[in-house]
Parts: sequence; C-alpha cells; structure tokens
Amino acid sequence: MKKILFAGETWLSYTIHTKGFDSFYTSYYGEGATKLIGILGDAGFEVTHLSNEVASEKFPFTKEELDKYDAVILSDIGSNTLLLSAGTFVRSEFLPDRCDVICDYVNGGGALCMIGGYMSFSGIDAKARYGKTALAKALPVEVLEIDDRCETPAGVNPKILKKEHPVLQDVEEKWPRFLGYNRTIAKKDSTVAATINGDPFIVTGTYGKGRTAIFSSDCSPHWGSKEFMEWKSYSRFWTNLASWLCGQ
Repeated sequence: MKKILFAGETWLSYTIHTKGFDSFYTSYYGEGATKLIGILGDAGFEVTHLSNEVASEKFPFTKEELDKYDAVILSDIGSNTLLLSAGTFVRSEFLPDRCDVICDYVNGGGALCMIGGYMSFSGIDAKARYGKTALAKALPVEVLEIDDRCETPAGVNPKILKKEHPVLQDVEEKWPRFLGYNRTIAKKDSTVAATINGDPFIVTGTYGKGRTAIFSSDCSPHWGSKEFMEWKSYSRFWTNLASWLCGQ
C-alpha cells in the first residue's frame, strides 16, 4: 500500500459578533480535504493528514522520516508553518530547514505535489512565500514574488493540453469552472498538462530521482466550486495524480 503524507487544508476562524452595545465571540475549525482524503483512502492509499495546526510540530524534520512515505502533498499550508516550529520561533533552537528536507527527499526518489490556495505558492499578500524557500528548486513551476492570486468570481474553465497524460486518463476533457487559482510560470523542463486562463493549471516534472506536480487551484471550496466538488471525474483525477506521484 502506497503511503501519502498530506499536510494543510485546515483553518481556524475567530469571529466577533456585535449587536448594538454588546459583542460576543465564536470560533470554528474547518477541514477542506475530507472528501479528497477519503477518495485516496478508498483507492488504496494510506493517507496521513497533518492539519495546519499540528504540522508545525509534527511534520518530519528529517529525510529518513519522509522516506517512509511515497509522496508528500502540501495544500494551503504556508512556508512559515514548516520553517517556524516552536523550537525555532519560541526557543531559538537550530533545527533542520524542512523545505530543504523535502527537496532532499524528492531528489532521492520521493514525490511532491503542491495544491493551490491562499497559503500555497506565494499566496495572499505573498505570505506563503515558497519562492523564497529551498522548495522552489523542486517544484515544476516558478513561484511569483508577489501576491499570485487570480480571483475569477465569474468562473473559468481549465483547458486540457495533453489529454494523454497519465494524470488525465479517463478524466473528462471539459472541466468545471473554478473561482480562482495561483499564478505560476512553468519551468522549461516541466510538462504542462492543462492551463487555466492561459496560466499553468496542472504541471508535472522531475527533480533528481523524484517526481513533482502542481495543481494551481483548490481541491475544495472556495476556489474549488460546487460543480467541481460534485464533478464525476473528481475522484478519477485525484486518484490518477496520486498514482502518478507514487509511480504506479
């Protein structure tokens, strides 16, 4: 059974409610990858999910730990969550750069996929800042140094360029609309399987002995529209991508 480490795609919301003179507060914890993780589990993959809230401490610090997995998927998790564990940020300890560790893992034969979101690639206000990290070497795209979000509230349909690509096998050629994505620039030695608004959408490549891929929009709301989440090829696509990453 192939093993996947999935990090991110969770959030905490803290809301202030004001009603005249009085105010009160509510909080909410959300998970966006429940459907995707379930699909991968049903397809025979063993998925370990690290929420954003625990990834800072629980994401592996060594290549040896990562080598237990056939692929790593990062989804809507900013680079600071990987770089600034409590050991470094609170106690000023010297610890491994986990973006560099991921690169070593892929270079040695592992696999990496980044899924889009407000805290992917460069992200909102350029806070995800992966282009400034070692991980930029392993990705099959170049990360912009500015806020890379492209918001498309009217919806935009991806365009398939290489329908013969393994990640698109038995996937409908007409994709649903998306509400946004992260802009990137494909590297010369990568394969752009699909575009969105003329920008990279699905890109695959290699780094050393390993495989890398990106999906520049969201696997869940809000960019992932309701029609995408209910699309009959949703399961097939993610299963194909996971299989390709794991070399199946």
